[in-house]
Amino acid sequence: MKISNNWLKDYIKTDLKIEKIGEYLTDIGLEVEGIEKYESVKGSLEGIVVGKVLTCEPHPNADKLKKTTVDVGNGKVLNIVCGAPNVAAGQIVPVAVVGTTIYKGGEKLVMQKAKIRGEYSEGMICAEDELGLSDDHGGIMILDDSYKIGDDFAKYFELTTDQVYEIGLTPNRTDAMSHYGVARDLHAFLSTNQLNSEFEKVVSKPLNIEGTTDFQLEVEDSELTPRYIGAVIENVKVGESPDWLKNRLKAIGLNPINNIVDITNFILHGLGQPLHAFDADQIKGRKVKVGTVKEGTKFTTLDGAERTLNGTEIMIKDGENHPMCIAGVFGGENSGVSADTKTIFLESAYFNPVAVRKSAKFHGLSTDASFRFERGVDPNGVRIAITHAISLIEEISGGKLVGQLLEHYPKKIEDHYVILRFSKVEQILGTKIHREKIKEILKSLEIQVLNEIQDGFEISVPAYRADVTREIDVIEEILRIYGYNKIDSPQKISFTPVRLSFDDQEALENSWARTLQSNGFSEVMNNSLTSVKDETNAVKLLNPLSGDLAFMRNSLLEGLLENADYNIKRKNPDIKFFELGKIYYKNEGKYDERKQLAMLVSGRNVGENWLQPKSVTNFYFLKSYVKTLFDQLNFAIEEKSLEDSRFSDALEWLSQGKTIARLGKVAPELLKDADIEQDCFYAEIELENCQSLRSKENLKFVDIPKFNKIRRDLALLIEKNVSYSDLYKAARKNPSKYLRNINLFDVYEGKNLPEGKKSYAMSFELLNEEKTLEEKDITEVMNSLIKTFQKEFSAELRG
Repeated sequence: MKISNNWLKDYIKTDLKIEKIGEYLTDIGLEVEGIEKYESVKGSLEGIVVGKVLTCEPHPNADKLKKTTVDVGNGKVLNIVCGAPNVAAGQIVPVAVVGTTIYKGGEKLVMQKAKIRGEYSEGMICAEDELGLSDDHGGIMILDDSYKIGDDFAKYFELTTDQVYEIGLTPNRTDAMSHYGVARDLHAFLSTNQLNSEFEKVVSKPLNIEGTTDFQLEVEDSELTPRYIGAVIENVKVGESPDWLKNRLKAIGLNPINNIVDITNFILHGLGQPLHAFDADQIKGRKVKVGTVKEGTKFTTLDGAERTLNGTEIMIKDGENHPMCIAGVFGGENSGVSADTKTIFLESAYFNPVAVRKSAKFHGLSTDASFRFERGVDPNGVRIAITHAISLIEEISGGKLVGQLLEHYPKKIEDHYVILRFSKVEQILGTKIHREKIKEILKSLEIQVLNEIQDGFEISVPAYRADVTREIDVIEEILRIYGYNKIDSPQKISFTPVRLSFDDQEALENSWARTLQSNGFSEVMNNSLTSVKDETNAVKLLNPLSGDLAFMRNSLLEGLLENADYNIKRKNPDIKFFELGKIYYKNEGKYDERKQLAMLVSGRNVGENWLQPKSVTNFYFLKSYVKTLFDQLNFAIEEKSLEDSRFSDALEWLSQGKTIARLGKVAPELLKDADIEQDCFYAEIELENCQSLRSKENLKFVDIPKFNKIRRDLALLIEKNVSYSDLYKAARKNPSKYLRNINLFDVYEGKNLPEGKKSYAMSFELLNEEKTLEEKDITEVMNSLIKTFQKEFSAELRG
């Protein structure tokens, strides 16, 4: 949120410097993320002087250029080469002298003495667009005789400069979503900390009413629209806003539209109350109705999009029940103010926040108005805002209020009643604040003390503080204004150490995270909200923040691919990422969630250096890290191939029939969607399954074997459809107690092999921990393995 310092000073007077104000705003929870300078004319015409063209001759070396001499005062005459077709001797013109910076189309240009087609030029005679005064580039700007040669050109303009705070506002602080709200909060802090500050509470403006109006107002449901005020203003002249109003809006990043719309935006950002102006002559039946319409009704909004209404939206309708506006969200295409509008119907209201939020989310709309309405505006500010807007419309557009305000407010929205206990304040804050200081802070926050009780106050919190409804909320407000920095941190911190056991999943996660980090992996944390292509088993939010955040993620892969894409595009193509997070899905109609450890690798597995050749990450590189993690657990793993649309090639690891991991090469379609052009490899580990299967026994240390392992190799000729997994499982069934490790170290398919055959080279490690293995024992094991391979797979031994 942008807050203009000039605008802020309309509500609060203080002699504090800009930086100090920013510091204090941050201290009270309105975090200032930056301060930017705003200029109504970029550069403020600094270095531009008034000059007079003394001579103007054709350039000797260019047909479209002219060689001029220009008097810029103080007896100084400059040689300037000019390309404007309208330049002539005797003209008074604005001149950018050497060293001046001008801004054109977002580009910055510093004037320098330069040679143009062989002739020196010591500046530039400027057009309006080069000065930022308009978009006109039809020629140089020619001035009248009222401009004095040698004067600073800026002297003849009312230029505005401003400092704009960028505030990172938390969503609950609707009371501070305006310049008035920020000023009110700042004054509360300054006044209670004995710092100079003057603040005047905004009240309704007196109205000058002419005649009567035949317009009528009908509110169908007071629950949906607790308060609504309408005003009919005739004889308005829609046109350009005055400079002061345009500069206020431009400073906070808004483009001026016309005086009526600009006034409604000025009130919105000034006082925090959204307003809407209708062309009264387009309202049929001279009646405004506030209610709902039938489900399925078509309605075209201001952006030209036709929307299908769901029947729950609060709608502003005319006397014939034609919808004109989605209340609190977005206006209609044909009911807004145009250049031909003569009479307007001005709306100021308090709509049900939940209803507005649902409407905005359903239609995927987020506007300045909906942002405030769905969080709750000040119900007591509705009338104040419309009277200020009417006053401005009368002043700027010449309009006149006709008849009394049309108002619906059957039941007053009450303030929040809270009991505040001093003992609770001390318990939460860890320090004691004098009751008179608490009382002073509450008063500065416009919180009324109704009654003083033995251990505290009965208080009334104003309705505009929709987020302060409980005792703990009030305590937070007291601390915010009292000052977080005044609370001393304790000198000692005590805690009770907890011994982690094998059934502690968090300990397992931390152990794995440390292992990966020590091997060069970086941990990432992605948003659990995302968009999905297949909604079959996806968990959809009822009121998503946006269409891109409408579902709970059902895989960690997409987030990791986004991380990879972000890094690759910033010249960091060697990816080793992991994430610990939950996925969400529907299982047989019920909602479920699982926690996974996901890993993604891509690029080189070793950084580029002179000693090692360039090496590219592959499936086995990732598999080795997954195996490293599982080596910390004590259970047998079964491996099998996996069909999964996310992978082009994949494996699934199981233990005792439960899936513990999936890993493979990411499918090209997913890489294309993520705009990644290099191979990526992904693994996901099911943490709950690993936790339930891991050994509950304490780790036992064993001696290093005293005897050497024996290795024997077999080269097997087998059918192409036989996988290593099949051979591995068959070998593991061997009853020998000596067989320890099995490994595939070579695969060959090609020349000199029979059709449909391939060759696997496998190694087998054998160990007897009690003595050196004898050759007969080794031969017995190897013969047993060969017979198994021959019987089950028709394998042949290669020489």
